[in-house]
Amino acid sequence: MSSALPSAAPVPLVSDSHACAADDCLAELGVDRDEGLDAAEAAARLARYGANTLPEPPRNGPLKRFLLQFHNVLIYVLLVAGVVTLLLGHHVDSGVIFGVVLINAFIGFLQEGKAERALDAIRDMLSPHAQILRDGRRQEVDAGELVPGDIVFLASGDKVPADLRLIDARSLRIDEAVLTGEAQPVEKSPDAVAADASLGDRCSMAYSGTLVTYGQGCGVVVATGAGSEIGRISAMLDEVESLTTPLLRQMAGFSAMLTWVILAVALGAFAFGTLLRGYAPGEMFLAAVSLAVAAIPEGLPAIMTITLAIGVQRMARRRAIIRRLPAVEALGSVTVICSDKTGTLTRNEMTVQRVITADGNLDVSGAGYAPQGGFERDGRELPPDDAPLLRRIGRAALLCNDAELSLDGDTWHMVGDPTEGALATLALKAGIDPRLQREELPRDDLIPFESEHRFMATLHHDQRGEARIMLKGAPERVLSLCATCTGLDGQPLPLDADAWQQRMDEAAARGMRLLAVAERQAPGRLDGLCLDDVEQGGFVLLAVLGITDPPRDEAVCAVQACLGAGIRVKMITGDHAATARAIGQQLGLAQEVRAVTGAEIERMDDATLQRVVLETEIFARASPEHKLRLVKALQAGGEVVAMTGDGVNDAPALKRADVGVAMGRKGTEAAKEAAEMVLADDNFASVAAAVEEGRTVYDNLKKAVAYILPTNIGQAGIVFFAVLFGLTMPITPAQILWVNMITAVTLALALAFEKAEPDIMQRRPRDPREPLLTRFLLWRIVFVGLLLVAGGMGLFLWELEQGASLAAARTAAVNAVLAGEVFYLFNMRSLTGPVLNRAGLLGNRYVLWAIGLLLACQIPFTYLPVMQALFGTEGLAPDAWLRILGFGVAVLLLVEAEKAVVRARGAA
Repeated sequence: MSSALPSAAPVPLVSDSHACAADDCLAELGVDRDEGLDAAEAAARLARYGANTLPEPPRNGPLKRFLLQFHNVLIYVLLVAGVVTLLLGHHVDSGVIFGVVLINAFIGFLQEGKAERALDAIRDMLSPHAQILRDGRRQEVDAGELVPGDIVFLASGDKVPADLRLIDARSLRIDEAVLTGEAQPVEKSPDAVAADASLGDRCSMAYSGTLVTYGQGCGVVVATGAGSEIGRISAMLDEVESLTTPLLRQMAGFSAMLTWVILAVALGAFAFGTLLRGYAPGEMFLAAVSLAVAAIPEGLPAIMTITLAIGVQRMARRRAIIRRLPAVEALGSVTVICSDKTGTLTRNEMTVQRVITADGNLDVSGAGYAPQGGFERDGRELPPDDAPLLRRIGRAALLCNDAELSLDGDTWHMVGDPTEGALATLALKAGIDPRLQREELPRDDLIPFESEHRFMATLHHDQRGEARIMLKGAPERVLSLCATCTGLDGQPLPLDADAWQQRMDEAAARGMRLLAVAERQAPGRLDGLCLDDVEQGGFVLLAVLGITDPPRDEAVCAVQACLGAGIRVKMITGDHAATARAIGQQLGLAQEVRAVTGAEIERMDDATLQRVVLETEIFARASPEHKLRLVKALQAGGEVVAMTGDGVNDAPALKRADVGVAMGRKGTEAAKEAAEMVLADDNFASVAAAVEEGRTVYDNLKKAVAYILPTNIGQAGIVFFAVLFGLTMPITPAQILWVNMITAVTLALALAFEKAEPDIMQRRPRDPREPLLTRFLLWRIVFVGLLLVAGGMGLFLWELEQGASLAAARTAAVNAVLAGEVFYLFNMRSLTGPVLNRAGLLGNRYVLWAIGLLLACQIPFTYLPVMQALFGTEGLAPDAWLRILGFGVAVLLLVEAEKAVVRARGAA
């Protein structure tokens, strides 16, 4: 029975267990291969090493998490604004402001809860049960009770419950895509591998959370819980800091600056009025409060949230599901997209793309499991009827095969091994009818694929009782069993091994996986098929098939669109370098495609990696640590990074990236929970579409900011100049709040629906360090703000001069400011482009609806008695409305003239 472990045994208990012999591993773990651990020893180890589960990270409680949502300078400004409006007795306005704050906090609370569930999703990947050997007998236990030294049995369909050093493997293949990103199941063997082998090349190991797709095996547990590979990734994910988006960073700086500016101006006005103008402190305090309320853009957070939400809806229509609102804008800032290969840039459907024959190479068109496409030789179509060999190849590919294809509506589905699915599709392209072929040559026996002999063989008998053996496997193994080959016309030819090897080397260099098919007709009937029947040779080599996971057609176009938009695309994959290079060339990632492997990344320090990552487009055999380092290196160079992925191995990098993008169909829950965006169709083209929408959203946010802030400057300027020149207040605090909210809720909201400008994907990515308010935007805001000050003050003084009451003069001032805003809304449909045309004036129906809604609000504001009592307004005469309308038109024309000057200077 088992012996006790040394007290200082580390976790994992066996260093480089993949590199040591299975027997040495068992000896070091102190376990008998035929007996397993006894119950007492298992209990002792469970107490010592803990349960085979991932530890819960420390977290903030729900209340603290909710309160932290208010820890933001802009929220503080809004809260102050809410308190001020409440003290002024405007309960509706304060209710709106507090409502905006609470809604934002609630959304943030929910989103943060979703982010924390990324770790829960990884924990859920652990297998719930395991078949083990204990006390000399096989039994099923809860996977959480597994301990180092347990012997675990694996069968097809099982989820590996812990990290195992394999001690037996019979045709064992394990899908490790969640850890390595490699599309193909990995063939496993108990033989030790090199100590420096990458994770994807450790064929002697089975890792927790991966899936057995074929065969059987058993292994000894070498690591559990946090000590396992998936536990290590979970710890990485817990340690990774999520970055805030460029917009949120800009808004934080903008909010802090705005806060201090507003306070300084309000205090300056208070001091000026009391010390130099002789106003009473109480009167000046109300004036200072009015100025502060006028300057605070209460509606801006709501407009930001609504603009982002509209972007979310647009992206959803383009197959990109946004999980966190700020990610919408961050997409528009992206300068580098790091993409997984399998299923994102490629179809994740293996396809035979080349048929190597004795007469040369044939290209196979079509991609995926749909049997659409045909054969080409030297650029010309080759019908199967003109080449008898093609039907023989298709027959062998179909019969020596366990995969099944089925048509569901317009979609082809495959059940079985992806490579065998590609062979079944090839048979259909060659004109083979699966049902008839299997009736003519039913299968009577088979030798399944084993790593020892590296081939699969099937026995069939035709209606005359003649035996045929179909063979497929590793090319060098199949070639060693063949005596002759066949030309396209079906005639036998001598086998030129050197010529075949040269063609195979060329295909392998292009990243193709190679598989040879052959057949042999045996005299008479065979009762069964054994290895000796195959090993005696005498087969006819039909072809060597080049199989790849081809790029998506739309991904090729999307990559070129991104490159045209100044966005670099980098492929980071767990697959082999040759395969990654070949796909990179087909995608057109760079003129000279170079691949850096994970082993090379290991040898680089951070400074070297920062330089290499900017010069390289393809990274192969990348582990989770490599992906995380690459993202950090890009960010250290000032890049805004979007990262796509589908496996648990991608989760740390997805969380660290500025925008994490997970696959919706084939992605793990861990990847989805760590990401900000999920692709409904697992397609890179949807990433490019989302970037376009993100740029549009940022454009619209800039337009909204440049639209809302002049209103605040105009109103604050009116109050400031009234204090400066000792005038009666032209606009009251209540009227200020009315203007702020009515323009934000109606007019500014219309800008959120603006469509993308024509050149949006021809622009370079914006510099993430660029402030939200550029010099140009600041100029525009101040310019328009001063126009509104001039119009509001001018009409206020004009009405008083003409003998109007104070209430009527204030009403004219408010409506003048709003008229200027209405016409300025047309200007802001484009920051610099002209709008005095049909498209500019009528192209956005939401603008027209917003103006109609504003009029519906302003008429009661001006004429309804209850509104007059609330806001101190008075009805205006028709001539006053003409002056107000004239001012609005003047704003439109002056801003258009300013834009013409800007365009002329830009052209110069």
